[in-house]
Amino acid sequence: MRRNQLEYIRHKITGLSELGLRLSRWKLLDEKIVFTNGCFDILHRGHLEYMATASDLGSRLIIGLNSDASVKKLKGPERPLNNENDRALALASLHFVDAVVIFDEDTPLELIKALKPDVLAKGGDYTPETVVGASEVKLSGGRVEIIPFTTGYSTTSLLKKIRG
Repeated sequence: MRRNQLEYIRHKITGLSELGLRLSRWKLLDEKIVFTNGCFDILHRGHLEYMATASDLGSRLIIGLNSDASVKKLKGPERPLNNENDRALALASLHFVDAVVIFDEDTPLELIKALKPDVLAKGGDYTPETVVGASEVKLSGGRVEIIPFTTGYSTTSLLKKIRG
């Protein structure tokens, strides 16, 4: 019997307490947990290649998604263009994403401390020393991976094209 796809996608969008239960099951099965985060306001090729590459670093990919309030603080009053529920649904619809959790803080540090991922992945504009949560992940036995950008793709450059 075919499952309800929209229900399956929505199930991937979760709060921290439910995610903790899933995480416990995954770790019991010795699955390697990869975590990354971002605003993902306009999902583009750069995001997709970045997340697909991150998912290859382990068994399960968890995305920390900045809330609307957090995006406004980081990117300005005109952002986000897509609200947090729409962004979460788009991310959860990707087959290589196992969970999406929305966070309100400016950084995902508290989320990273709670999840203790095996791998913390960030994009090429970071160095291992500048990744929030890197020291916490390393202290718990994990590692930090920097994934190179796909040249020519960023939300900022897309917005510049649109706005002229």
